[in-house]
Amino acid sequence: MAGKRKMERRKRQNMTEKERNEKRRQYIFVIQELTSREIKRKYSRSYLGILWSVLNPLLSMTVLSLIFSQLFKRSIENFPIYYLTGYILWQMFTGATNAAMTTLVDNKNMLIKVRLPMEIFVIARVYTALTNLGYSGLAYMVMLVVFQVTPQITMLFFPCIVLCLLFFTMGISFVLAEAYVFFGDVKHLYSVLLTLWMYCSAIFYPIENLEGVIRTVIEFNPIYNYIDAMRSIMMYGVMPPVWEIIRMAVWAAVVYAAGYYIFRKNKNKVMQKI
Repeated sequence: MAGKRKMERRKRQNMTEKERNEKRRQYIFVIQELTSREIKRKYSRSYLGILWSVLNPLLSMTVLSLIFSQLFKRSIENFPIYYLTGYILWQMFTGATNAAMTTLVDNKNMLIKVRLPMEIFVIARVYTALTNLGYSGLAYMVMLVVFQVTPQITMLFFPCIVLCLLFFTMGISFVLAEAYVFFGDVKHLYSVLLTLWMYCSAIFYPIENLEGVIRTVIEFNPIYNYIDAMRSIMMYGVMPPVWEIIRMAVWAAVVYAAGYYIFRKNKNKVMQKI
């Protein structure tokens, strides 16, 4: 009898594990399909299509370089790469959070009709932004060659910085997606906040000449931490200081955990509101 019970338990455990794996595969498939849909919709009326993901950073770099290269040429070596390094990370963050903010409202029919975890829709929007970062990265690599940036072993740290930024972005996205369901004005308030956040991220100017509170604010800004670390490994062949690596990881872990906790806690309220 005891042997039969053990066999039955093992069968149940195996079935449960199979069901979990099957659900994971289904969820991954849904995320991929949602991502594909978002990319196709974004470029549906464009002749160049997804090439704009490569052209956008190049065109922005050209414009900003023409405007600021003379202003900062003495304080910033290789300004186009300096700017582009910050720009592609900033675009990933803003693209993901802005898109994720409206995802629950945009997909309310699927949420009501199909039993899928709400997290999937937020993850799909963030994953779309990560995919666009990959395309922008192609333009970035070309520019590294054009401006004769020597390949360094430190560049292998690139995925780690992107991973930290990804989790940080996911945490912010969870909060925004939930907040937008209850307060539509969040979208307008967030656009204002992003403008301030961008100028506090030192995307196109150096902070060496800044002093006082404003420099402290910028150095404490998590987005600036990711950008500064990326510039260190890509442009200067230097690993970020240990304290900066720890700060990046802590920002990513804390913001993701807090965002996911808030999202899970209020899922029922969101469904009722939708």
